[in-house]
Amino acid sequence: MGSPLNVGVIGVGVISRQYFEHFPQLPNLRLTAVADLDRERAAAVAAEQGVAALTVDELLTDARVDAVLNLTIPAAHADVAVRALEAGKHVYGEKPLALSTEEAAPVLERASALGLRVGSAPDTVLGTGIQTARALLDDGRIGDPVAAAVAWSAPGHELWHPAPAFYYQPGGGPLFDMGPYYLTSLVTFFGPVVRVSGAAVRSTRERRIGTGPNEGTVIPVDVDTHVTAILEHASGVVSTVTVSFEVWATRTPKFEVYGTAGTIAVPDPNMFSDTVELATADDREFHPVPVAAGYADAGRGYGLADLARAIETDRPDRASGELAFHVLEIMEAVLRAGSTHTVVELASTVERPAAVPLGARPESW
Repeated sequence: MGSPLNVGVIGVGVISRQYFEHFPQLPNLRLTAVADLDRERAAAVAAEQGVAALTVDELLTDARVDAVLNLTIPAAHADVAVRALEAGKHVYGEKPLALSTEEAAPVLERASALGLRVGSAPDTVLGTGIQTARALLDDGRIGDPVAAAVAWSAPGHELWHPAPAFYYQPGGGPLFDMGPYYLTSLVTFFGPVVRVSGAAVRSTRERRIGTGPNEGTVIPVDVDTHVTAILEHASGVVSTVTVSFEVWATRTPKFEVYGTAGTIAVPDPNMFSDTVELATADDREFHPVPVAAGYADAGRGYGLADLARAIETDRPDRASGELAFHVLEIMEAVLRAGSTHTVVELASTVERPAAVPLGARPESW
């Protein structure tokens, strides 16, 4: 392993805690500085982490920072990413890559022109859960894959999140919030999507914050809150995806993959290491399978560590900006298909990311 990648974090809200928790187990990353529009919050986090608290402008121009971890709100993702690239920094950001492919394209173009890397969450797909399911597929344990089905739902994040308004603005909603976990997994399993159809609705239900200092505040809803899509992969596999903020209770399975010789029950792709289950034509009962691939005991930050190793070894990074761009276009196409009642062809494509071998460490493989 070479020198650690020095990381500056922009945006130290709720999600940043999960990254800070895992930095100590990623020796090829070194947290160097943090910045936030809330200067007091940045100072408090910096004191906890033993690093410098800077303004956003100071962090972007600080020569000690090699890469920016962009944990701002979705509406700021593209702007912060481009500014970081222009300052000569690699970028890894929370999902989505941007609010639209129109916003995201200049990010990848600038990175390519400047010889810099762009990575994007979700990196949950690098954990043992999704990677073990992929290994079953690649090993032919369910024969030829035919289809996949996703059904994720919740009543709405306002019931638990103290500041949930952004979930109901562009860049939020169930598709942009939870869709990337499932769509990134599906592309990891079956390769790129070539066309989609879909439908989307929003209910008349009033959304009120249920906890925290703003409890009782009504939230404007400017996104669709129930989305269903059919995805056609270049490989021939067909995936159906439903994500919703409208479901109070359900018995629907979350994620299954169907093949000519069996079914894989895929664990929650918002997690890194839940158990995979397998049923076959010979035994149609589901049984847990041993871990067979993936970064063990992973957490948020492993995608950035994988990017750091990719820079060092000059290989493609797995949680790449190109993959995130393709997923973003899938989500855009689903909403466009729903509003126009048409089938939408995708313009982008992406290579299926390399598998993560069992026992690999992101700083050494």
